[in-house]
Amino acid sequence: MTRKIAVSGSASGIGRALAGLLREQGDQVIGIDLKDADVCADLGTRDGRALAVESVLRLAGGALDGVVACAGVAGGTPLTVRVNYFGVVALLEGLRPVLAAAPAPRAAVVCSIAGGIQPVDPDVVAACLEGDEDAAVALAERAIERGAGALLYPSSKSALARWLRRVAVTPGWAGTGISLNAIAPGIVLTPMTAPLFADEAMRAVMATAVPMPLNGHARPEAIGEALRWLISPANTHMAGQVVYVDGGAEATVRGPDVY
Repeated sequence: MTRKIAVSGSASGIGRALAGLLREQGDQVIGIDLKDADVCADLGTRDGRALAVESVLRLAGGALDGVVACAGVAGGTPLTVRVNYFGVVALLEGLRPVLAAAPAPRAAVVCSIAGGIQPVDPDVVAACLEGDEDAAVALAERAIERGAGALLYPSSKSALARWLRRVAVTPGWAGTGISLNAIAPGIVLTPMTAPLFADEAMRAVMATAVPMPLNGHARPEAIGEALRWLISPANTHMAGQVVYVDGGAEATVRGPDVY
Protein backbone atom coordinates (compact mmCIF):
# COMPACT_ATOMS: atom_id res chain seq x y z
CA MET A 1 0.00 0.00 0.00
CA THR A 2 1.34 3.42 -0.98
CA ARG A 3 1.70 5.77 1.95
CA LYS A 4 1.85 9.57 1.84
CA ILE A 5 4.73 11.03 3.85
CA ALA A 6 5.63 14.71 4.31
CA VAL A 7 9.37 15.34 4.77
CA SER A 8 10.80 18.75 5.60
CA GLY A 9 14.36 19.54 4.58
CA SER A 10 13.88 17.25 1.58
CA ALA A 11 16.26 19.09 -0.75
CA SER A 12 19.50 18.14 0.99
CA GLY A 13 21.19 16.11 3.70
CA ILE A 14 19.18 13.74 5.86
CA GLY A 15 15.83 14.87 4.45
CA ARG A 16 16.92 14.20 0.89
CA ALA A 17 18.30 10.78 1.82
CA LEU A 18 15.10 9.83 3.60
CA ALA A 19 12.90 11.05 0.76
CA GLY A 20 14.87 8.89 -1.64
CA LEU A 21 14.56 5.81 0.55
CA LEU A 22 10.82 6.30 0.93
CA ARG A 23 10.29 6.76 -2.80
CA GLU A 24 12.32 3.63 -3.51
CA GLN A 25 9.88 1.59 -1.43
CA GLY A 26 6.90 3.09 -3.26
CA ASP A 27 5.78 5.83 -0.88
CA GLN A 28 4.54 9.19 -2.09
CA VAL A 29 6.74 11.90 -0.60
CA ILE A 30 5.68 15.52 -0.22
CA GLY A 31 8.95 17.37 0.16
CA ILE A 32 9.22 20.69 1.99
CA ASP A 33 12.20 23.01 1.71
CA LEU A 34 13.22 26.54 0.81
CA LYS A 35 13.64 25.50 -2.83
CA ASP A 36 13.74 22.41 -5.06
CA ALA A 37 10.79 20.83 -3.26
CA ASP A 38 7.09 20.09 -3.73
CA VAL A 39 6.37 22.75 -1.12
CA CYS A 40 8.70 25.74 -1.02
CA ALA A 41 8.30 27.50 2.31
CA ASP A 42 10.43 29.12 5.00
CA LEU A 43 9.91 27.33 8.32
CA GLY A 44 11.79 30.14 10.03
CA THR A 45 8.75 32.41 9.72
CA ARG A 46 5.16 32.14 10.92
CA ASP A 47 3.81 32.80 7.42
CA GLY A 48 6.13 30.20 5.94
CA ARG A 49 4.96 27.58 8.43
CA ALA A 50 1.32 28.31 7.68
CA LEU A 51 2.05 28.05 3.95
CA ALA A 52 3.83 24.74 4.46
CA VAL A 53 0.95 23.20 6.39
CA GLU A 54 -1.67 24.50 3.94
CA SER A 55 0.30 23.29 0.93
CA VAL A 56 0.96 19.83 2.34
CA LEU A 57 -2.71 19.38 3.19
CA ARG A 58 -3.68 20.42 -0.33
CA LEU A 59 -1.18 18.09 -2.01
CA ALA A 60 -2.05 15.23 0.31
CA GLY A 61 -5.72 15.51 -0.53
CA GLY A 62 -6.75 15.24 3.09
CA ALA A 63 -4.90 11.98 3.77
CA LEU A 64 -1.43 11.77 5.30
CA ASP A 65 0.29 8.72 6.82
CA GLY A 66 3.49 10.24 8.17
CA VAL A 67 5.46 13.41 8.85
CA VAL A 68 9.21 13.67 9.33
CA ALA A 69 10.76 17.00 10.30
CA CYS A 70 14.35 16.96 9.05
CA ALA A 71 14.74 20.66 8.26
CA GLY A 72 17.22 22.41 10.51
CA VAL A 73 20.02 24.94 10.60
CA ALA A 74 23.20 25.30 12.62
CA GLY A 75 24.92 28.40 13.85
CA GLY A 76 24.69 30.97 16.58
CA THR A 77 21.77 33.04 15.30
CA PRO A 78 18.11 33.38 16.31
CA LEU A 79 17.19 31.61 13.05
CA THR A 80 18.46 28.40 14.62
CA VAL A 81 15.78 28.65 17.32
CA ARG A 82 13.10 29.72 14.84
CA VAL A 83 13.66 26.81 12.46
CA ASN A 84 14.87 24.00 14.72
CA TYR A 85 12.21 24.41 17.38
CA PHE A 86 9.30 26.59 16.31
CA GLY A 87 9.38 25.50 12.67
CA VAL A 88 9.33 21.83 13.61
CA VAL A 89 6.62 22.16 16.26
CA ALA A 90 4.35 24.27 14.04
CA LEU A 91 4.65 21.81 11.16
CA LEU A 92 3.88 18.78 13.31
CA GLU A 93 1.04 20.40 15.21
CA GLY A 94 -0.44 21.78 12.01
CA LEU A 95 -0.48 18.38 10.34
CA ARG A 96 -1.45 16.36 13.41
CA PRO A 97 -5.24 16.40 12.85
CA VAL A 98 -5.05 14.91 9.35
CA LEU A 99 -2.31 12.54 10.46
CA ALA A 100 -4.51 11.24 13.27
CA ALA A 101 -7.07 10.10 10.68
CA ALA A 102 -4.60 7.69 9.06
CA PRO A 103 -4.80 3.94 9.79
CA ALA A 104 -1.19 3.77 11.05
CA PRO A 105 0.00 7.35 11.62
CA ARG A 106 3.67 7.99 12.34
CA ALA A 107 5.78 11.09 12.99
CA ALA A 108 9.46 11.68 13.67
CA VAL A 109 11.85 14.57 14.14
CA VAL A 110 15.60 14.98 13.88
CA CYS A 111 17.10 16.05 17.17
CA SER A 112 20.86 15.97 17.80
CA ILE A 113 23.44 14.59 20.15
CA ALA A 114 24.22 18.25 20.85
CA GLY A 115 20.89 18.60 22.64
CA GLY A 116 21.80 15.81 25.02
CA ILE A 117 25.46 16.31 25.86
CA GLN A 118 26.33 19.97 25.20
CA PRO A 119 25.61 23.01 27.41
CA VAL A 120 22.40 24.92 26.72
CA ASP A 121 20.88 28.28 27.56
CA PRO A 122 18.14 27.30 30.04
CA ASP A 123 16.21 30.53 29.46
CA VAL A 124 16.04 29.94 25.71
CA VAL A 125 14.93 26.35 26.29
CA ALA A 126 12.24 27.48 28.74
CA ALA A 127 10.90 30.13 26.36
CA CYS A 128 10.69 27.54 23.58
CA LEU A 129 8.78 25.11 25.75
CA GLU A 130 6.40 27.90 26.77
CA GLY A 131 5.72 28.51 23.08
CA ASP A 132 6.90 32.13 23.29
CA GLU A 133 8.85 32.64 20.08
CA ASP A 134 9.36 36.38 20.56
CA ALA A 135 10.88 35.81 24.00
CA ALA A 136 13.04 32.93 22.74
CA VAL A 137 14.41 35.09 19.91
CA ALA A 138 15.08 38.01 22.27
CA LEU A 139 16.92 35.69 24.64
CA ALA A 140 18.88 34.25 21.73
CA GLU A 141 19.96 37.75 20.74
CA ARG A 142 21.11 38.41 24.29
CA ALA A 143 23.10 35.19 24.27
CA ILE A 144 24.86 36.33 21.11
CA GLU A 145 25.62 39.72 22.66
CA ARG A 146 27.36 38.08 25.61
CA GLY A 147 29.33 35.75 23.34
CA ALA A 148 27.23 32.64 24.00
CA GLY A 149 25.78 32.14 20.53
CA ALA A 150 27.23 28.62 20.41
CA LEU A 151 24.60 27.59 22.96
CA LEU A 152 21.72 28.22 20.58
CA TYR A 153 21.98 25.07 18.46
CA PRO A 154 22.07 22.64 21.40
CA SER A 155 19.38 24.72 23.11
CA SER A 156 17.05 24.40 20.12
CA LYS A 157 17.58 20.65 19.91
CA SER A 158 17.27 20.13 23.67
CA ALA A 159 13.98 22.03 23.69
CA LEU A 160 12.73 19.94 20.76
CA ALA A 161 13.55 16.66 22.53
CA ARG A 162 11.80 17.84 25.70
CA TRP A 163 8.74 18.96 23.73
CA LEU A 164 8.59 15.59 22.01
CA ARG A 165 8.80 13.63 25.26
CA ARG A 166 6.11 15.83 26.78
CA VAL A 167 3.54 15.61 23.99
CA ALA A 168 4.19 12.15 22.52
CA VAL A 169 2.23 10.40 25.28
CA THR A 170 -0.71 12.82 25.33
CA PRO A 171 -4.24 12.15 24.03
CA GLY A 172 -3.57 14.25 20.92
CA TRP A 173 -0.63 12.07 19.88
CA ALA A 174 -0.41 8.60 21.42
CA GLY A 175 -4.12 8.77 22.21
CA THR A 176 -4.95 9.00 18.51
CA GLY A 177 -2.51 6.26 17.55
CA ILE A 178 0.33 8.52 16.35
CA SER A 179 3.78 7.18 17.18
CA LEU A 180 6.03 10.25 17.67
CA ASN A 181 9.77 9.76 18.19
CA ALA A 182 13.14 11.25 17.30
CA ILE A 183 16.53 10.31 15.95
CA ALA A 184 19.48 12.14 17.50
CA PRO A 185 22.43 11.88 15.10
CA GLY A 186 26.06 12.39 15.90
CA ILE A 187 28.10 14.12 13.21
CA VAL A 188 26.64 13.53 9.74
CA LEU A 189 28.33 14.27 6.42
CA THR A 190 25.88 16.82 4.98
CA PRO A 191 26.12 20.24 3.32
CA MET A 192 25.40 21.78 6.75
CA THR A 193 28.54 20.24 8.27
CA ALA A 194 30.79 20.67 5.22
CA PRO A 195 32.25 24.01 6.44
CA LEU A 196 33.24 22.34 9.72
CA PHE A 197 35.12 19.57 7.93
CA ALA A 198 36.91 22.17 5.83
CA ASP A 199 38.42 23.66 8.99
CA GLU A 200 41.24 21.57 10.49
CA ALA A 201 40.76 23.08 13.96
CA MET A 202 37.04 22.32 13.89
CA ARG A 203 37.72 18.73 12.85
CA ALA A 204 39.82 18.33 15.97
CA VAL A 205 37.10 19.91 18.13
CA MET A 206 34.46 17.58 16.68
CA ALA A 207 36.62 14.52 17.25
CA THR A 208 36.94 15.44 20.93
CA ALA A 209 33.37 16.64 21.54
CA VAL A 210 31.59 13.92 19.54
CA PRO A 211 33.76 10.79 19.47
CA MET A 212 32.21 8.14 17.21
CA PRO A 213 33.99 4.81 17.76
CA LEU A 214 31.57 2.81 15.60
CA ASN A 215 32.28 3.46 11.90
CA GLY A 216 33.08 7.17 12.36
CA HIS A 217 31.03 10.00 10.87
CA ALA A 218 27.72 8.95 9.37
CA ARG A 219 26.38 9.45 5.89
CA PRO A 220 22.84 10.86 5.74
CA GLU A 221 21.48 7.54 4.50
CA ALA A 222 22.31 5.94 7.87
CA ILE A 223 20.04 8.43 9.62
CA GLY A 224 17.45 8.09 6.86
CA GLU A 225 17.24 4.35 7.40
CA ALA A 226 16.58 4.82 11.11
CA LEU A 227 13.89 7.41 10.40
CA ARG A 228 12.32 5.13 7.80
CA TRP A 229 11.86 2.43 10.43
CA LEU A 230 10.54 4.87 13.03
CA ILE A 231 7.70 5.88 10.72
CA SER A 232 6.99 2.40 9.41
CA PRO A 233 3.77 0.58 10.30
CA ALA A 234 6.00 -2.02 12.00
CA ASN A 235 6.82 0.46 14.75
CA THR A 236 3.69 0.05 16.82
CA HIS A 237 4.75 0.86 20.38
CA MET A 238 7.50 3.47 20.51
CA ALA A 239 6.43 6.86 21.85
CA GLY A 240 8.51 9.80 23.03
CA GLN A 241 11.86 8.14 22.42
CA VAL A 242 15.04 9.94 21.37
CA VAL A 243 17.20 7.33 19.66
CA TYR A 244 20.90 8.14 19.31
CA VAL A 245 22.30 7.12 15.95
CA ASP A 246 25.75 8.48 16.64
CA GLY A 247 28.42 5.84 16.31
CA GLY A 248 28.51 5.45 20.08
CA ALA A 249 29.20 9.11 20.87
CA GLU A 250 26.48 9.55 23.50
CA ALA A 251 27.48 6.38 25.35
CA THR A 252 31.13 7.40 25.19
CA VAL A 253 30.59 10.91 26.55
CA ARG A 254 27.92 10.16 29.16
CA GLY A 255 29.27 6.81 30.21
CA PRO A 256 27.51 3.68 31.44
CA ASP A 257 25.67 5.28 34.36
CA VAL A 258 23.25 7.21 32.12
CA TYR A 259 20.71 4.91 30.49
